[in-house]
Amino acid sequence: MITSSDTAVSVRDLHVRRGRQAVLHGLNLDVPLGQVVGLLGPSGSGKTTLMRAVVGVQVVQSGVVTVLGQPAGSAVLRHRVGYVTQNASVYDDLTVRQNLQYFRAVLGAPRSDVDRVITLTDLGAQSRQLVGSLSGGQRSRVSLAGALLGSPDLLVLDEPTVGLDPVLRVELWSLFHRLAAAGTSLLVSSHVMDEANRCDRLLLMRDGEILADDAPQALLDATAATDMEQAFLVLIGQHPLTHETPEDGGGS
Repeated sequence: MITSSDTAVSVRDLHVRRGRQAVLHGLNLDVPLGQVVGLLGPSGSGKTTLMRAVVGVQVVQSGVVTVLGQPAGSAVLRHRVGYVTQNASVYDDLTVRQNLQYFRAVLGAPRSDVDRVITLTDLGAQSRQLVGSLSGGQRSRVSLAGALLGSPDLLVLDEPTVGLDPVLRVELWSLFHRLAAAGTSLLVSSHVMDEANRCDRLLLMRDGEILADDAPQALLDATAATDMEQAFLVLIGQHPLTHETPEDGGGS
């Protein structure tokens, strides 16, 4: 059982509506400290809405979201939480280094942090290139590098590996685990089920509800499945829909 002292994120009875449409239906979940927690589910399941609530930029109908012991969105969390959206939040007319120098100044992070995050994300060869000339995967890495400035205690990453080649995906997951080993907590969303085994813990989501919250092997054992996709299908069969499918503006 996860206690409050072991928790980076605590969500209790979270409801979110968009207009008349319910998007999240009373979610309860925890993200343990110092672990890589995967938030997996198909596009449109509400993952982006949940992540926005954790970061504190989502209007919620009701419920409590606590992040690092503070209400989500609190000013004190501004330098303790790094957030990477699905679409790279970078300036095309600046180089990689100029982007990171700008974000560093906004955050008040040490000047040495720019070189540190460039090395972490393997962007040394592209550091003087305009971001507008980079590939989609490289742009995503620039966004991740920006989120790493200041060494945040929690990283919230919305589908950071989408569109990346297999080698780079493996490298990024290796980075995520190095960060967790150093004490950072990570909430990483994906709709690719084969990434489930790379996580310390999994939150499986469908249609605005959490179907399961457990370690990958425990979920496989509980469903007698041979892989996570099969486990997910078993869980869907055990949890028939009781409401309309949500419309997640973030696409996941």
